[in-house]
Amino acid sequence: MVQIWRSLTGPWRALPARQRQVLTWAFSILLLLIYPLVDKALNWGVVNDVTDVLVLVILALGLNIVVGYAGLLDLGYAAFFAIGAYTTGVLTWPGHPLQWNFWIVIWAAVIVAALFGIVIGTPTLRLRGDYLAIVTLAFGEIVPVVIRNLGSVSIGVGPWRLVSDLNLTNGVQGLNPVGRPELFGFRFSFDPTPWYYLILIIAALIIIASARLQDSRLGRAWMALREDETAADCMGVDPIRTKLLAFAIGASFSGFAGAFYAAKLQAIFPELFKFNLSVMILCMVILGGMGNIKGVVIGGMLLQLFDRVILTQTTVFVRYVGQTLHIAPLATVDLSLWRWFFFGLAMVVIMLVKPEGLFPSAARRAELHAAEEETLQPAEAG
Repeated sequence: MVQIWRSLTGPWRALPARQRQVLTWAFSILLLLIYPLVDKALNWGVVNDVTDVLVLVILALGLNIVVGYAGLLDLGYAAFFAIGAYTTGVLTWPGHPLQWNFWIVIWAAVIVAALFGIVIGTPTLRLRGDYLAIVTLAFGEIVPVVIRNLGSVSIGVGPWRLVSDLNLTNGVQGLNPVGRPELFGFRFSFDPTPWYYLILIIAALIIIASARLQDSRLGRAWMALREDETAADCMGVDPIRTKLLAFAIGASFSGFAGAFYAAKLQAIFPELFKFNLSVMILCMVILGGMGNIKGVVIGGMLLQLFDRVILTQTTVFVRYVGQTLHIAPLATVDLSLWRWFFFGLAMVVIMLVKPEGLFPSAARRAELHAAEEETLQPAEAG
C-alpha cells in the first residue's frame, strides 16, 4: 500500500516546493468557488451550513489575534460578535428612523466593535492570566444583559427628559427583520449561494489581513508580549499600545462576522451570544493550533464538521442499532446533546497529547518544546 501511494504521489513530490504550494492554493480556491454548483448538482443542500461555519471560522481568526498572537486569554469574545450584529440590526432595522445602507453599516459595525475592544482592553492592561480571563468573562456576560435591557431607554436630568422610552434593541424579542445588502440591483434573499460567496470574500480579506499582521512589526511585538511581557517591555515593546491593538483588531474581525450574520439570519436575539459561543470559538483556536492561520481555519472546520455532520449521522446510526436490537436507551439517544462532553474530552486529549494543537505554527512549536527542554535539563543534571 505504501509503495502504491508513493508511486501515485511521486510526480507531485518531484515538483519544487513553491510550485506545489501555488498549485495547492489554486486547487483550494477553485474548489471553494465551484462548491455551491457541486452542492446543487449533488443535491446536498448544505451551502447554508457551510456559510455558518465560515462565520465561526472568521470569529476564530479574530480570537487568534488576541489569544494566539498576543497571548491574552479572552473568554468573552462572543460579546464583540453581539456588538457587531446589533450595530447592524439597530442601523438597518425598519423600526428605527435611521436606516443605513448595509455596505456602510458593515464598516460601522467593525468600528464600533473595535472601540468596544479598546473599552474592554483598557481596564485589563495590568492583568494577566486567570485575572484577565475573569474580566473578559464578565464582559461577555454583561453585554447580553445590557442588550436585553435596552428595549426601553429613558434619559433625563431632573424634570427634563432627553430621551423617553427609546426602543434601541427591542429587548428579549430581538430585532427582526434586519436590512439586507443590495449589489448592483441584486438583493440578497433566502438563497444561500450569494451569502456563501460574500462570506468567502470576507474570509479571504480576514485571512490576508491576519497573514500581514503576523509578519509585521506589530505581530512580532504581540508574540514577544505573549512569551514574556516583562522582557518585551525592556526591549522597547509598549505593552499598553500592543494589548489595546490586539483587543481592537480582534474585535473588529468579530464585528465583520456579526454584521454579516445579522443580515443573513434576519433576526438577532440576546440568547444567540451566550458564553458557550465564546467557548466554542476558543476550542476552535486551541484545536487547530494557536498562532497559526491555517491551523485555526482547519481546526474550526473540523470541529464544526464533527458538531454538524458526524454527531448527527452517528445519532441516526446508534438509533438504528437500538431499534434493531430493541435497546430503548439507544433507540432514543441524541448525541448532539452531548456535544460539550465530546468537546471537553477532545480538549483534554489535545492538551495531554499535543498541547500546541493539531496544526501549530513553527514558532509556537519551538517555544513549547524549548520550555520542555528547559524543564528536562535540570532533572537530567540532577
